[in-house]
Amino acid sequence: MLKQLKTALIFLGIFTVVTGIIYPLFVTGIAQAFFHRQANGSLMEANGETVGSELIGQAFSDPKYFWGRLSATASFPYNAAASSGSNYGPSNPALIDAVQARIDALKAADPDNNQPIPVDLVTFSGSGIDPHISVAAANYQLARVARYRGLSEGQVGELVSEFTEGRQLGILGEPRVNVLKLNLALDALP
Repeated sequence: MLKQLKTALIFLGIFTVVTGIIYPLFVTGIAQAFFHRQANGSLMEANGETVGSELIGQAFSDPKYFWGRLSATASFPYNAAASSGSNYGPSNPALIDAVQARIDALKAADPDNNQPIPVDLVTFSGSGIDPHISVAAANYQLARVARYRGLSEGQVGELVSEFTEGRQLGILGEPRVNVLKLNLALDALP
């Protein structure tokens, strides 16, 4: 029995070193060498300052910006450490109140907009930190953003088109717009 215990402890030590030290260092080294930006969070900068990650939604409420999806994360919106959906069912009053509040905010910010409101502008994302909106959601907000920035709808529409990402692998998902990238591009306009 002592021989088996000794063998088990030796293998425990070997596998602890291999899987707990060598393998993580190896994977981290490869990630840093070949995917440096992604391995460090896909951070975005503006004016030499880090302003967020292109992988995590940001809270925008100023009408001169495109707004992302609602966030249901704990403590504060778009909290990446508490990523989760709301788990509210369609008949839950909290979901109905949140959707109605967002509809009211959208209508207050752009009272002349009579387009149907895209569902992703009034519902929570599954993760609570989704950085994308649909092309329809971006187009819904286009006139408001152009008006508040003193730009033509054509200029803003060109930016929306430029920052529209296609389907993954050409077949998965729907075309989408990264809200942070788009808003940073708007801020960079002269």
